[in-house]
Amino acid sequence: MAKVETLGLVLHPTRDVTAVVSTVLAWAAEHDVAVRVGVADADRAAGARAVPDDELAGSDAILSIGGDGTMLGALRLVADDPRPVLGVNMGRLGFLVEIEPPELVTALNRLATSDVTLEHHSCLRITAGGDGCVAFNDLALSRRPGDGTVNAILTIDDQQYGYFRADAVIMATATGSTAHSYSAGGPLLSPATDAVVITPVAPMSGISRPLVLGAGERVEFSLLSDVGGVSDGLRGGKNVGGGSDGLREGKNVGGPSDGLREGKNVGRPVIEADGQVLGELEPGRTVRAELRRDAGLVVRLDVRRHRQRSQAKLSLLDLPLLPDQLRELLPPQVRDQLARRESP
Repeated sequence: MAKVETLGLVLHPTRDVTAVVSTVLAWAAEHDVAVRVGVADADRAAGARAVPDDELAGSDAILSIGGDGTMLGALRLVADDPRPVLGVNMGRLGFLVEIEPPELVTALNRLATSDVTLEHHSCLRITAGGDGCVAFNDLALSRRPGDGTVNAILTIDDQQYGYFRADAVIMATATGSTAHSYSAGGPLLSPATDAVVITPVAPMSGISRPLVLGAGERVEFSLLSDVGGVSDGLRGGKNVGGGSDGLREGKNVGGPSDGLREGKNVGRPVIEADGQVLGELEPGRTVRAELRRDAGLVVRLDVRRHRQRSQAKLSLLDLPLLPDQLRELLPPQVRDQLARRESP
């Protein structure tokens, strides 16, 4: 790992990160490390140099201050040229983040001396027409409320496999297998596994169980307006739908479509990457995705402890208790620590 001379900050968009940023700036001044922050967050990190995203991505290391969503954003930022990303937990569960704020100075000292483990993460490289992006957790094609189902032919390595008719279809990495896919009944994949899992949500027909694929397999989802067109596409042995102009501009369209007003099942799903809405897909378009290995480097101080924590957090998710009910099971001192961390 290269010497850390520049440290980039990626901040949670709404949480108060003032205390953590102040700690980082004080540490950086003592260790002659230049601190950078994105232009949009310049007023939240006075003392750090505001730079455009491409320069921020060129920092020797990235410090993500937030939850897993912030961490995913930091990983996407440096996916083209991976840099070590250390996550400071300002969220709740935090499967990707590594440390709590009180551990920050110790973690920065270890990062500066390369006394850390770099955990390699794969990402999905996604294209829909001329638009492309990456996702470290998952890709989702989701039904819009009041619209038709997600109807798509699945093609693997140019061979048609079957079709989906469901409320959503999720394609997740091993990292993302603990997130949306897991909630939909998908399996957990070991972080050491170069694989993806495709999980349908509320399937009505077609493929109704999760499907695990190898890292090198190319995946295509070809969108149909309704499953009435599935049989014709399968008989023809062709991949239905072209690849151009796959994404409509803008974000999720709020109003009902013309087809819906006419009472038709048009099935224009929303496409999401790591929970971020990219736009709306027209029927007949194709979404392509493949796994890219070693696209992310996550800093770990203690790999074994992190795995134990993740296992405990997954177990908590399976309990039929609300967060406030879980707190009542904790010792008083732990409840007090949580309250202090979450206070504004």
